[in-house]
This record gives sequence, C-alpha cells and structure tokens, in this order.
Amino acid sequence: MNFNMTLPGLEEFIITKSLEKDGYYELHLELERKAHRCPCCGQLTERVHDYRIQKIKHNSIFSRRTFLFYRKRRYVCEVKDCRKRFYEDNSLVEWYQRQSIEYKQALAIEIIHGKNFKDVADRFDTSPTTVMRHFDKISSSMLTETKQLPEVIAIDEYKGDAGGEKYQTVIADPINRRPLDILKDRKKETLVAYLRKHGDNVNVVVMDMSHSFKAAVDQALGRPVVVADRFHFCRYIYWALEKVRRKEQKAFDDYQRKKCKRMRHVFYKHYEDLTEKQLWYLNYFLEKSPELKKAYELKEAYRLWFEIAKQLAPNNLKEVKERLYSYYDLVKSSGLVEFEKAIETFQNWQKEIMNSFAYNLNNGYVEGINNQTKVIKRNAFGFKRFDRFRLKVLLHHQYKNIDVRVA
Repeated sequence: MNFNMTLPGLEEFIITKSLEKDGYYELHLELERKAHRCPCCGQLTERVHDYRIQKIKHNSIFSRRTFLFYRKRRYVCEVKDCRKRFYEDNSLVEWYQRQSIEYKQALAIEIIHGKNFKDVADRFDTSPTTVMRHFDKISSSMLTETKQLPEVIAIDEYKGDAGGEKYQTVIADPINRRPLDILKDRKKETLVAYLRKHGDNVNVVVMDMSHSFKAAVDQALGRPVVVADRFHFCRYIYWALEKVRRKEQKAFDDYQRKKCKRMRHVFYKHYEDLTEKQLWYLNYFLEKSPELKKAYELKEAYRLWFEIAKQLAPNNLKEVKERLYSYYDLVKSSGLVEFEKAIETFQNWQKEIMNSFAYNLNNGYVEGINNQTKVIKRNAFGFKRFDRFRLKVLLHHQYKNIDVRVA
C-alpha cells in the first residue's frame, strides 16, 4: 500500500491493507523487522518465533469507527541456555489491552470535556461502565489537589445531591478565579476539619451570611476577616419590599392585584432605567398605597447609599458607616416592620458588610462555579458518588481552557 499521509499514532507502522467492513474501517498493519534485546539475558536477536494478529479499537478515521489488526511478532532469544520468547516493542497498545494508546488518550480528554459518560461512550463505541472505570482510573492522577489554601478564599454551598448529602460546599480563590476544592457536605464539622488542615495561610474569607459558615471559620482560623457577599445582604432590602408589595396588593381589586403582580419588576428596576410605560405603572401603584410608596422610597434610599458606598470605599469608610446609620434612622421612622427586620440583619452583620467595601471582594465567581456545576449535574442526570462528582467538576474547571476536542 502506498500512502501520502501519516495517521496520528501510526507513524512507525507499515499499513498493509485497508478496507471498510460491516460499517467499520479496518487497517492491517505491522512494524519493520529489527533486532530486539532479550529481556532475560540482554542479547540481541532478530529471530522470529511466530506471529499473532491482535484486534485493537482505535480512534475514528475519516469519520468511521476503526479497528486495527496488528500483526505482532514474537521473537525468540538465540542463546542456547535462554531461549526466551517475547513480543516486539510497540507504541500502539499496552500489554493486555484492547484499545490503542491514542484511543485512551482521546477518551481521557473527552471524559473531562464531554457532556456526560453516556454521551462519551456512544461517541467512542464503548459502554458507559467502561468510560466510568477509565475515569476512575485516570482522574485522581490528572487533578492537581490543593495542599494549602491562599490568603483569600471564598466559601459557598450548592445543591449537589451526591454521596447521600443534599448540599455540598465549594471553596474557591476569588482573586485568581479558580475553584480549590469541594467538600462532601455543608456541615460545620466538615468545614472546620478542612480549614484546620489546609487553611494556615488564610486571612480573609468571602461568604454568604451563613451562621454555620461563620462559626466554622472563626473556630478553625481564629477569627479571620470575614467579608459578606454583597448580593446576599442587598437582597434583604428587596425581600422587604417584596413583602410589603404582597401585603398591600391584597387590598386591590382582582384585576389590579394581578396587574401589580405581573408588573412587580418595575419596583426592583433602577428608577432611571424605567421606560415611560413602566414609570406610569410604578406611579399608579405607588399612589394607590402609601405603605408601598414608603417601601419603594426606602429601597431607593438604600440603593443610593450602596452606590455612594462603592464610590467612597475603601478610603472613606467612616462616611459610609455614617450614611448607613442615617439609613437605619430612616427605616425606623418609616414604621415598616419588614424593613426594620431587614436592618436588624444588617446590624448583626455590619462588620462583615463594611468589610465588603473595604476589600472590594464578592462571591460572584463562586456563584458562576455553582451554575456550571449544576449544568454538569443536570447533563449527567445526577451523580450518586460524591468522589466522582467532585473530580468531574474540578477537572472540568482545571482543563476547560485546553481547547482540544476529539470528534
């Protein structure tokens, strides 16, 4: 056979025959005969004892599933007292394997980047069990484990439903934007044990307003700087507004109540971004309910404080705090219980809230990790084993910038 191209992984082989059979592409190949060193006595020999045809599964060639038929030589040592029989060296397949090395390398790439194990199995003409077994074999060696946490970390939870636990905990580096580890649950004891083992260098922790996480961090790290995520404390104000809206719209007639519910987005959108139609509806409903009008004004007052706080921080935190105290007074004078409960939470977490402006850190990147994790989980229809889920997620993020795919 004469070829004007070289197939990847088969550069050193002589292709003796190629044909298409039963929907598969077959390549028959062999190596050049050459002297081999006996593994027992070390003597060179070119004497061939026999041949064997080995069928090997290979990557698709020309978009066709491919099998290689490798005519493998077995040499015999010519030393009279040795007579050792051994197979020739090759770069195609490992001992006792039925897939080529090139096939396994491609499978390893797709196991990480692929949609799920079933999808990878279908594209590689193998079983999902084989794919999962291969993943279990290679995944631990491919992952770079975190031995020591950096100075700044972010902690959050997500609903993983793996390993018998409903929630798992993700730990990430918000500065360099990379996930560091995933813990099997969100229990305080689990987080304390992990931080004590890996968190000697940690000085700043970004987190949501979870009392369990806060207690674990203080216990394990000796009260480091805790930064409250901005999204999580801002939503208390919007929740208060939502509670007032729901309460007040009950007094509207049926049509207006339904319309107020459908147009609820106008209460949360920035006032200056409202369209003419949205502004009309906003004014219409605010005029119908003085309580709702007060709640909306408190929301806007909070938004003004938040925008000013971002501009003043981190050089003028004193003024940020004074403006926050003024907002507290405004809420108390309004008489709205919903907002009073919201600022109670602010007062309990005020130090951590001020830290968010002092350090300009947030959990936005971790929330992005959680979204991608949920997509991986949904594509796989869930994971029973936590260790497999953890490796799949961490490897996905570790190798997502490697732009290599196998068709």
